[in-house]
Amino acid sequence: MVVSRLALDHFRSWDHCLLDLTPGVTILQGANGLGKTNIVEALEVLATGSSHRATSSLPLVQRGHTQATIRANVSDEPDEPPTTIEATIRAKGANRARINGGSSRYMRDIAGMIPLVAFTPDDQRLVAGDPGARRQFMNQTASMLMRGYADQLQRFTHVAKQRAALLKQLGAAERGFDAYRDTALTGLEIWTGQYIELGLQITRARIDLVERLQRPFADLVARLSGAGEQASLLYEPSFAEVLDGDDPAARISQHFQRLYAGEVTRGQNLIGPQRDELVVQLNGMPAREFASNGEMWTLGLALKMAVYELLNQEYGPQPVVVLDDVFAQLDETRRAQILAFAQAQRQVIITVAAASDIPPIAGAHVIDVHDLRARMEHGEDA
Repeated sequence: MVVSRLALDHFRSWDHCLLDLTPGVTILQGANGLGKTNIVEALEVLATGSSHRATSSLPLVQRGHTQATIRANVSDEPDEPPTTIEATIRAKGANRARINGGSSRYMRDIAGMIPLVAFTPDDQRLVAGDPGARRQFMNQTASMLMRGYADQLQRFTHVAKQRAALLKQLGAAERGFDAYRDTALTGLEIWTGQYIELGLQITRARIDLVERLQRPFADLVARLSGAGEQASLLYEPSFAEVLDGDDPAARISQHFQRLYAGEVTRGQNLIGPQRDELVVQLNGMPAREFASNGEMWTLGLALKMAVYELLNQEYGPQPVVVLDDVFAQLDETRRAQILAFAQAQRQVIITVAAASDIPPIAGAHVIDVHDLRARMEHGEDA
C-alpha cells in the first residue's frame, strides 16, 4: 500500500496541508510544535477510525472550527488509479467518511482500507501504561484486521452509554427522586441483553486477535532481545464466563443480577469489554511490574511488529509504516533494529525533531516541516 497524497483542512494545528508522498522513506523533520506528528496522526485516523492520542474527536479539530477534513490518495499497485479516502471529523456529532467522493458513510466503513502500523514514543505504554492504552491498541488493530469489528464497537459504546444512563436513573429512583422506576427497570433489561450480546462479540474478537498475535510477538521478542527471552500475551476479559464453556450469555446475565445494587449505586457498568485487560508477560511474569525500561521498549516494538506481520498476511500489499519521533527515544541497539525493519518496507514515514536524529537511509526524501508550513500559509503546494 502506498499513500501518494495527503490533504488536511483544520486538523489539529494545520489550517491546511497538502503533501505529496512517494514509495520509500519520507522523513518529516521539524522542531516540536510545528505539526509533524499531526500529519501522521491523520493517517492513523483514516486507517483505524481513531487516534491513540485522543479519546474524542474534539482535540482533532483546529480551534475555532467545527470540523476537520482528512483526504488521502492510496493505491496497491503503481499502475492502478488511486482511491481517495476522506474523513470528516466533527467537534460535535458523528464523524463521516467518503470513498472516491461517493455518498456519506460511517467511519467504520473505511477502517482497514489503509493498512498502517505506527511506532510512537507511547509504545512503551502498551506495556507499562494503564489498561485503557492496551484496550485502544486492541480496538485499533481489530478494526483494521476484522471486518465488522468497528461496527460492533460503535454499537456497544452506544448501548453502554444508554445502560449507564438508566443505572443512574434507577439510582435516583432508589433515593426517592424518580417516579419511573418500573419503566427504567424494563428498559434496563432490554439494554442489558444488547450489552451482553455485543460485549460477547467484542470479547471473542479480542480473544481471537490475541491468539493471532501470540506467536509472531513471542518470536519477535526472542529475536530482538538476542537473549532468548520468552514473551506472551494474556487476555483477561471481565466477561470471564466467555472462557468457561456453553451459554456464557445466561451466566453473564446472572452475574449482572448479582451486581445490580453496586451498579445502581455507582451508576456505572461494572463489567464488560471496557474493563478488560491485556497482560504482556516476560518470562512468565507481568512485564508491567518486572521488566526493565529497555525490555519494555523491546516488548512494545515487538507488539507493533507483530501487528505488521498480521496486516501483511491479511492484505498482501505491505502496510504503510510510521515511525513517529522514536529514534530519539531508543538506544543504539534498538535504533538499529527498527532502522533495519524500516528499510525493508515499501513506504515509511518518519518524523524527527532535530536534523541530528535523521537516520542514515539512502534515498530518503527529507521534508522540512517549517518550510512546508510556510508554503501552506502562503498558499503554495508542497
